[in-house]
Amino acid sequence: MPRIPYPTDLRDAEWAILEPLLPPSKSLGRPRADLRAVLNAIRYVTRSGAQWRMVPRDLVPWGTAWSYFRRWRDDGTWQQLHDHLRADVRGPRVAIRNHPPQSWTASPSRRSSGVGSRAALMAAS
Repeated sequence: MPRIPYPTDLRDAEWAILEPLLPPSKSLGRPRADLRAVLNAIRYVTRSGAQWRMVPRDLVPWGTAWSYFRRWRDDGTWQQLHDHLRADVRGPRVAIRNHPPQSWTASPSRRSSGVGSRAALMAAS
């Protein structure tokens, strides 16, 4: 019987973007868990605010989800995912932020009207 999806589950298009960005599996040791299910469990916890031990049993065991979350946090995988996705979303606008046009930086400052300035306060007293 197929599992009923949660609102926090990755869609196929989202998974297609994330899958190649995840670290490759190691050749030795225990077989790797289904990373899509792991990401679904992590998203369930982060989006719902639930505790790790409350991950639904039809995803992956909570300990598996927590260990992948912790490992990816410590080895920089999360940062790499965020950097890649941020670059995709922002696109060429990043160049504008890093190198603003001269018209933004070379424009003269606007003169104050004097209202609220120290001179105006001293003259009022």
